[in-house]
Amino acid sequence: VDKGQMEASRSLGISYMKSMRKVIMPQAIRTMIPSYINQFVITLKDTSILSVLGIAELTQSGRIIIAGNYQSFNMWLIIGIIYFIVIMALGMLLIIVAGHIDLSVGSTLGLAGVVAGFLMQGVTLEAFGIVAYPPVWAVVVLTLMLGAFVGAINGVLIAFFKVPAFVATLGVLYVARGVALLMTNGLTYNNLAGRPELGNTGFDWLGFNRLFSVPIGVIILVVVAVIASIMLNRTAFGRWIYSTGGNARAAELSGVPVRFTTLMVYILSGMCAAIAGLVLSSQLTSAGPTAGTTYELTAIAAVVVGGAALTGGRGTIRGTLLGAFVIGFLGDGLVIIGVSSYWQTVFTGAVIVLAVLLNSIQYGRRPKRTAPAAATPSPQQGSTA
Repeated sequence: VDKGQMEASRSLGISYMKSMRKVIMPQAIRTMIPSYINQFVITLKDTSILSVLGIAELTQSGRIIIAGNYQSFNMWLIIGIIYFIVIMALGMLLIIVAGHIDLSVGSTLGLAGVVAGFLMQGVTLEAFGIVAYPPVWAVVVLTLMLGAFVGAINGVLIAFFKVPAFVATLGVLYVARGVALLMTNGLTYNNLAGRPELGNTGFDWLGFNRLFSVPIGVIILVVVAVIASIMLNRTAFGRWIYSTGGNARAAELSGVPVRFTTLMVYILSGMCAAIAGLVLSSQLTSAGPTAGTTYELTAIAAVVVGGAALTGGRGTIRGTLLGAFVIGFLGDGLVIIGVSSYWQTVFTGAVIVLAVLLNSIQYGRRPKRTAPAAATPSPQQGSTA
């Protein structure tokens, strides 16, 4: 065989593999995620896997019929376990699209729950000799303000003092967790349902009540997702977020308020973490200082599995929702089939690494820009007087 023919076939094969990698693999990723959710292949019998007898069936009432022993469980139960993670992931998406990271959202969730529990237990005003029991709406508003305040601290440190996002949010993580431990002395606030004679009942409404058979927490998740989607896709602020994550310097030269955008995404992320803390505390009717530990990693994983680029500039609400549900269904599915919790961590980590790998394959290789050819002087320019 001629050497030239071998080189030509080799280059043809390389170009073919590159085209397959860029076209086929992203398409497989997009089809794999909904297929995994809609075709939940599990067989349960005496907490062990004997054989895969069929595909789980999703009925119109939102129930999954498990093949093998014909047991069923409510779809809303699984969603109710992970929806506060999804709310945190939506806030994390804004930060990652803007080209930053936030490691403090888990501690913000714990601190928000502790503050809500502290307010529900009653605030002692020693100067007046009374104990004030604020209504639930005031507890919610104050907790959201706390989340915005924590996010503003992150935003100011990163946008105005140029502290690296990893370092700034890591420091705030420890500060928020330490404040929560100091407020509770390491203990847990229990019985947050309130008392009718004090006028502070209704806190458990967020975690237990339903509206049209849909849990209130899921409705809150849908509202947050719709607002975030409209903000990212239909407003100038959303375009500022994408442009800041794509190229902050170019965006600033184009008139985009990069510092303001960075500050706002951290404030919004802190508020999402506070909402998640409220819903989780309401669901548990208790608030502990260690709540939300490592949740920031799960939120980041959901965003990355959903297709967002850690370098910024790319990411969608739909992808983040799918990523969060994939991680949630993976963990719950492994619990159902009796897999050890230690293996669940291994599988979740493997899925995250695979998602990042495929993400880097899809977006990592960009076409190189060819340098413009040097302009040759014309005869008129070359001649001197």
